[in-house]
Amino acid sequence: MKKKLIFIWLLMLGTLTSCQSCSSEYKNVNEIIVEELEIPVPLGDPFILLHNGTYYAYGTHSDEGIEVYISDNLKTWKYKGLALNKKDSWADRWFWAPEVYEVNGKFYMYYSADEHICVAVADSPVGPFIQNKQEPMIVEEKCIDNSFFMDDDGTPYLSFVRFNDGNNVWIAELEKDLITLKKETMRPCIHVSQAWEEVWPRVNEGSYILKHNGIYYMTYSANSYESPFYGVGCATATDIMGEWAKYDENPLLQNPGGLVGVGHSAMFTDKEGKLRIVFHAHKDKSNIHPRAMYIGTVNFENVNGTDRMRISKEYITSKLLQ
Repeated sequence: MKKKLIFIWLLMLGTLTSCQSCSSEYKNVNEIIVEELEIPVPLGDPFILLHNGTYYAYGTHSDEGIEVYISDNLKTWKYKGLALNKKDSWADRWFWAPEVYEVNGKFYMYYSADEHICVAVADSPVGPFIQNKQEPMIVEEKCIDNSFFMDDDGTPYLSFVRFNDGNNVWIAELEKDLITLKKETMRPCIHVSQAWEEVWPRVNEGSYILKHNGIYYMTYSANSYESPFYGVGCATATDIMGEWAKYDENPLLQNPGGLVGVGHSAMFTDKEGKLRIVFHAHKDKSNIHPRAMYIGTVNFENVNGTDRMRISKEYITSKLLQ
């Protein structure tokens, strides 16, 4: 019995010694846990919707559909699952570049699937989004990167990429259902035309349209998404269905703070009323995937009586909490 007690005492002593060792090695436990649990939000082609005080982020990442993440501060995000499951879509692969808009209490997701433009609808920003009409918006042609814009008079438009001159941006009106494309209104907007865009094969893509003081501003990305010189440019028009003119100072955003492969952006207004831009960048200088989401700031500078768009070089690195 005595030997057994001595053995138990030695075992307890060893356990206490081990715990003391752990305690001395990890003095700031909370900091270590946070560091291990925070990773970049792994979204390419990101889009952010602000709804009822919550930010919702969507993007290219999952083979199973379109994911959604939520945040209340733009800095830390939580994964909420699939907003769109591929079983509810026309296609079963290549779910890219989603954008979500609320119109009359419904949420419309414009996205690409199997290199065709699609739209799905939900009653909530977290979904489930359902593509009720099981076919793409343009059946007979591959297109990607569809982006929605509602003008002041209520006319809905869709800008998107066609592959008839490399990747180039076109625009068309939508029917009032916000789903059906008026094909007879399709017209080209921009194509590769500036020297900075010619680093990689012909690519103008990832359009987003904003109206400011009566002028239409289109941000777009040029060069292949695989290139470290992927970047964001701007074009303007006084008529959304008219001629678009690119800025001569393009690109407005390229390799900020050492990031590479920066592009496919969209804009939104944050809780404080500040205009923001969300974009992706490569994992690092040696690896493209998984791409990560970053958030910058947009403003307008008056130059000779004209408001010129400016994109900050500072950005928020969004973190995923697990």
